[in-house]
Amino acid sequence: QVQLVESGGGLVQAGDSLRLSCAASGRAFSNYVMAWLRQAPGKERELVSSVTSGGNTYYADSVKGRFTISRDVAKNTVSLQMNSLKPEDTAVYYCAIRSIFQVGYNYWGQGTQVTVSS
Repeated sequence: QVQLVESGGGLVQAGDSLRLSCAASGRAFSNYVMAWLRQAPGKERELVSSVTSGGNTYYADSVKGRFTISRDVAKNTVSLQMNSLKPEDTAVYYCAIRSIFQVGYNYWGQGTQVTVSS
């Protein structure tokens, strides 16, 4: 059974940093993309960042230069270092995994709340 366990959310002030971590278990994910998505109240879920097992990364324009995704393929973990946080980064952040052959995400974490106060 695949499980994704997230940690690291919290309440911070604008300009602060947070690091989110996600540990996946239940199978190998060497041919999968690991990602962070977020959903703010009243908004659609959006892809924040993703990383392939080969290290190719994607960042949403809104977080480029502020967020950094990293992945340990051997440990099945993915992290998101978030710097210079803004109130508009407030959302529930989800760790998710998908096959490189698919568009939709197969596996999801439970979500972790990030709140940035101004």
